[in-house]
Amino acid sequence: MKFFLLLFVVLSLSLNNKNQPNILAVNVNAPIKTGAEQTDKYVSYLKGKRVAILANQTTIINKTHLVDSLKNLGINIVKVFGPEHGFRGNASAGTEVADETDIATGIPVISLYGNKNKPTKKDLANVDLVIYDLQDVGCRFYTNINALSRLMEACYENDKELLILDRPNPNAYFIDGPILDMKFSSGIGMFPLPIAHGLTVGEFAQMANGEGWLTDKVKCKLKIIKVANYNHDMPYILPVSPSPNLNTPQSILLYPSTCLFEGTYLNHGRGTYFPFTVIGSPELKGKYEYHFTPTSIKGMAETPLFMNEICYGLDLRNYDVELLRKNKKINLQWMMELYKASPYKEKFFNSSLSREMGVIERLTGSALFRQQIIDGVSEKEIRESWEPGLSNYKKMRKNYLLYL
Repeated sequence: MKFFLLLFVVLSLSLNNKNQPNILAVNVNAPIKTGAEQTDKYVSYLKGKRVAILANQTTIINKTHLVDSLKNLGINIVKVFGPEHGFRGNASAGTEVADETDIATGIPVISLYGNKNKPTKKDLANVDLVIYDLQDVGCRFYTNINALSRLMEACYENDKELLILDRPNPNAYFIDGPILDMKFSSGIGMFPLPIAHGLTVGEFAQMANGEGWLTDKVKCKLKIIKVANYNHDMPYILPVSPSPNLNTPQSILLYPSTCLFEGTYLNHGRGTYFPFTVIGSPELKGKYEYHFTPTSIKGMAETPLFMNEICYGLDLRNYDVELLRKNKKINLQWMMELYKASPYKEKFFNSSLSREMGVIERLTGSALFRQQIIDGVSEKEIRESWEPGLSNYKKMRKNYLLYL
């Protein structure tokens, strides 16, 4: 029966997607294998080349860092580029990262989250090929795709090929949110994507090339090692936390919804060991029983909002995330509920990070969302305001898919 199901899928794709990228049916009984794990598909290609790699703590094969694995296989890694949170993933969100030498390997590490955000001509002068291998979580405001786009531009400018070792997107099961209004373009949203974009980084790279999103509409030369035995609907538990504050499977699945509270005057778990799974403030005392106290935690949140104050609000640590998978939507009810409960509504949309207005627009990508919440607009009406942009994006996305 499974054979006929797979055959049907293959035939359907061949008939209906003649102009689409090559998408193969998946053996649902086989384990997912990341691009990095499939060394037989790329190691021989790297032999004899001087290789640079954009990497962090998620850049692994099983439990071994890819840099160590490739060195053991005789690959000449000449330098590593480090993104936000650093090469080893121990820098706090938004904290500048300095250049360093990796203690374990002696390889120079060039930070792309400090004085510069993409490799220079000098950085790439002794490089033949660049590898990108970072775990993403499928949200527009997660900055890995920004780092990828800049790396693509640097590779184009310096005539270098980029090899992407693709990884599953744990939130690829749905596509939701307003398309970014480009007047709100920023470091937490650079491209006209919805909040949850439903792409792996390999698919995003193809889209950035194809849609002309890179500076001057340049196109980077790409080679992509696809994830094996994978489709977008498959649950995927990340083997390593992608960043210090996304440290549980629960936080990763809640992130498309709860990261929006970065644009409010509420603490969303920063300063706890369970960020993005709790939301609250001291001002909600008497409205909610659940409470938590943010403290300074090195490498996670050293000066969190409401530090050492008791915050009252929502505890989502045991929220059934299967409801998210079933509904395939960002949860807007938490934002609507907490706004109604807030006694000081005039400062609700002050950012929990910068204490400035405007962050909610950069996060949602919408000029309407703030006022819609203030006016008590229904969720149905809010979602209707995301159209036709969201539907148009879903159609365009099909041109760049590598997986079902």
